[in-house]
Amino acid sequence: MANVAPGEVLGQVRDLLPDIRDRAPQGDANRRLPEATIKDLVATGLMRLLQPKRYGGLEGDPREFYESVMAIGTADGSAAWVAGVVGVHPWQIAGCDDRLQREIWGEDPDTLVSSTYMPAGVLTPVEGGYRLTGRWQYSSGSDHCQWVVLGTKIKQEDGSLTMGGPVWLPRQDYVIEDTWDTLGLRGTGSNDIIVDDVFVPAYRTLPVTQQRPENFGNDGPLYALSFGNMFSTAITAPVLGLAQGMVDEALAFYATRESSAHGKALEKDPYTIAKIGEAAREVDACRLLLMRDFSEMYETVQAGAQVTMDQRIRTRRDQILGTTRAVAAIDDLFDRAGAGVIASSHPMSRIFRDAHSARHHTANTPLEPSLFNYSVNAMGLGPGMDPLI
Repeated sequence: MANVAPGEVLGQVRDLLPDIRDRAPQGDANRRLPEATIKDLVATGLMRLLQPKRYGGLEGDPREFYESVMAIGTADGSAAWVAGVVGVHPWQIAGCDDRLQREIWGEDPDTLVSSTYMPAGVLTPVEGGYRLTGRWQYSSGSDHCQWVVLGTKIKQEDGSLTMGGPVWLPRQDYVIEDTWDTLGLRGTGSNDIIVDDVFVPAYRTLPVTQQRPENFGNDGPLYALSFGNMFSTAITAPVLGLAQGMVDEALAFYATRESSAHGKALEKDPYTIAKIGEAAREVDACRLLLMRDFSEMYETVQAGAQVTMDQRIRTRRDQILGTTRAVAAIDDLFDRAGAGVIASSHPMSRIFRDAHSARHHTANTPLEPSLFNYSVNAMGLGPGMDPLI
């Protein structure tokens, strides 16, 4: 376990970006992150930044977590995705039964947990817990994790299925099937999880509404934030990092680019050069809005108050619009860059593919219902049914 303090993680991450960037093509080719990249992510302290102190975590500032994920995204979208998704799980586990926390972190505080929240498995109640069977897609970083959290449905006595809560399983209770072969985010290794009639103790599954961190010794302000905001922002942060990476690539590309048909870009194509500035502004605006939202929410809980529904809905608005605007900026720069960048090995091509793959996550689609929820709430009509607020 690396000896890193809160406030030092972002600096540690930035120091490792050149190495993470150099290994990105390897992850793309192998459809999983290189072991060296996973070791780097763990060494920075990022994967323990949202973890309770009493279990070896840093219990740090969520803003440092998202800034760090965005920084990684400038170097490797897949690494940022795994860092965001896997790195946010300790925050959720802090609200679970202390027996589960002890099982996961008691011997190794660096234990990693992957996930797939779709309710693709069925829990059958038995004495002391449940029997679980199912198959889940899209468990990012699962090859590097020792536990998984899975979405479920519960089988009732009449045979009907009702929505269940998340379930945590150790590595020996599930199988990972290599199915991940995609357009982008190839290095995330988001493979399938298969569970065949495994016993799950009751304390390893709780409805989300029953999770209360203060009941299990984790009563810091960090754990008073909303799961919907925490998780969905972990999905957008990699995209904002990718967009900044595209701006950086475009600046380097156009500083020396000379087209055989049109001449030197700086002299003959001022419109594209200007568009880089517009894209940079969009990325800055999206990042600043999300950091403002989290600053206000975190300051609220630090003061001992509860985050308001208005704050949660606004954060969701800015999160999903942040993804939309970032992908649009990426598209504009990519479309203007000429034929050379369509090579699969070109960094701008990988950024384009990664961003569009990230756009398809359920936390980023569809856009309109989230904006509708914001508007009707602002009208005083109450929140809608968006689960990610």
